[in-house]
Amino acid sequence: MPHIKVDPDLPGIRSLLAFSPEPATPMGKLANLLLRTNKGLSMPERELIGAYVSYLNDCFYCYHSHGALVTCYLNDNNRLIEQVRKDYNQADISEKMKALLSIAGSVQKDGKSVTEEQIIKARDDGASDKDIHDTVLIAAMFCMFNRYVDGLAANTPTGLSSYLKREKQIMEHGYGNYIFSTSQPE
Repeated sequence: MPHIKVDPDLPGIRSLLAFSPEPATPMGKLANLLLRTNKGLSMPERELIGAYVSYLNDCFYCYHSHGALVTCYLNDNNRLIEQVRKDYNQADISEKMKALLSIAGSVQKDGKSVTEEQIIKARDDGASDKDIHDTVLIAAMFCMFNRYVDGLAANTPTGLSSYLKREKQIMEHGYGNYIFSTSQPE
């Protein structure tokens, strides 16, 4: 049960943004800026970082919704997201992504936990300064979003099929105010 009175028909962050729409525009712009580009990191890689950080934060809603986006982008039936959840070092991802997920995991704990060794490893594995920058910022953004969702105990659907339906809309339209003003796809 949410800690504040929100629309029970809107899951997760959507209900919170509908309750207080003023932050929705800048939060949507930030999400689009960081997640809806293939400059450097691909969109699936960016969503994978967000899903991984959400998993570490035990944010069921964000982990499953952004994991569903990875699944939609890759059309892989949750295979990769499950591999990363279990042990990203054994997952079918590049060494660069493994190094970047290590950095994201450190940001999730505490920004000062990122080590020079992690940065060197990421660079050695092909990460650019922009890749490293974006990884840290995506991880920090997801920590904020996860705490927003869980701190207010937002409605969290347990039926995983609903996540895939919504994520197809995000793939087509991006993040923005429409996510709390349009109904869940059937």
